[in-house]
Amino acid sequence: MIRFILTDLRRLWAGSLVVVLLVALATALGVSVVLQERALRLGSARAADKFDLVIGAGGSETQLVLSSVFLQPSPLPLMPGEVLARLAADPRVDWAAPIGFGDSFSGYPIIGTTVVLADKLSGGLAEGKVFAREGEAVIGSAVKLSLGGEIKPMHGSAEEGGETHTELVYHVAGRLRPTGTAWDRAILVPIQAVWHIHGLGEEHAEGAEEAGHDHEPAGADHDAHEHHGEIDPDAALNEVWSADAPGLPAILVKPKTIADAYKLRQDYRSGNTVAVFPGEVLTNLYATLGDAKQILVAVASGSQALVAASLVLVTVIHIGQRRRQIGALRAFGAPRGAIFGIVWLEFFLLVVVGVGVGFAIGFSAALTLSGLFSQTSGIAMPVGFAREDLGLAGVLLGFAAILAALPAVLAYRQSPAQALRA
Repeated sequence: MIRFILTDLRRLWAGSLVVVLLVALATALGVSVVLQERALRLGSARAADKFDLVIGAGGSETQLVLSSVFLQPSPLPLMPGEVLARLAADPRVDWAAPIGFGDSFSGYPIIGTTVVLADKLSGGLAEGKVFAREGEAVIGSAVKLSLGGEIKPMHGSAEEGGETHTELVYHVAGRLRPTGTAWDRAILVPIQAVWHIHGLGEEHAEGAEEAGHDHEPAGADHDAHEHHGEIDPDAALNEVWSADAPGLPAILVKPKTIADAYKLRQDYRSGNTVAVFPGEVLTNLYATLGDAKQILVAVASGSQALVAASLVLVTVIHIGQRRRQIGALRAFGAPRGAIFGIVWLEFFLLVVVGVGVGFAIGFSAALTLSGLFSQTSGIAMPVGFAREDLGLAGVLLGFAAILAALPAVLAYRQSPAQALRA
């Protein structure tokens, strides 16, 4: 029987190819939607895991996370610099790193921060060293620059008609290890440089220098604190921030314990600040994303239903064209059950091949889309099948088994005399 079926399919290869392609394209649409949505969830969740607590001025929590964790360009309201001073002195805080936005270079966002974040973000550098002066920068693993390369900061972006700053040119001092986050495409520079290039922070520099001198141990090297653009690496890891520091859009905080994280979140959710766990914000986004997924799945299901209807039409026409062949088989003594089995197995085999090809096409499409998204955002998007995908394949094959029975029943009910007279 199998040899007869394969021979028959080769003879009718054009119609068989149409059935396989219809099933493959309908399956690929549904598979790509499921895989892409899962990749987006996993990628964004892993990116947010790098950051425990984000504090910003009162406003949209979602926009705060999108700007500070995923580095999506958007103007954020500024909170007073004294917030950073309080966090730096808080015993519940392991470290707190300010981040400043606004500038870019060749499509890469330039982020003003401190040595502590540059050191903690990826667990060390892949090459080079952390910036030690205002003219130095540390780049993410996906930034296509080499050590020593020049970075001319542009206010805003080229697409928005931004202007290039002429006051300062950064030079690449080091490169971070891959993190799988949007920060892989970021350029990290001293926050003081961002302030100074925009005409801010002079009062803070004088106040912090005086505070730093007050806290220096005897015999310390005072030259590192002179105005030569130098940043003392040891002092930078334990910044002394004065209350008159310029306003900040966001601060990334690493609490010492989980209990400290919840207490800090509660303390800074009143007044002019808001504190959020990125994971909580993502949960709300996932709810919206889930609604979008349901719509896309409904669209994919609708297309699959249309494909199923077209397959029924194709198979009915196909059976009509094969009435003489079926009648000849019956005339030579083939039982009705054998005719049913041949027709059912032929159609089911075509659908199985189509489903397999559809899964391959859907996986390739999701992989391509995730790669393009990763290149533009820096977020690693893991694409892969999960156990629940076997359920999807089972549903499709079960539906195919039922669908294949329709032409098989038509062939089963056809008498030899009627077939030969057709």
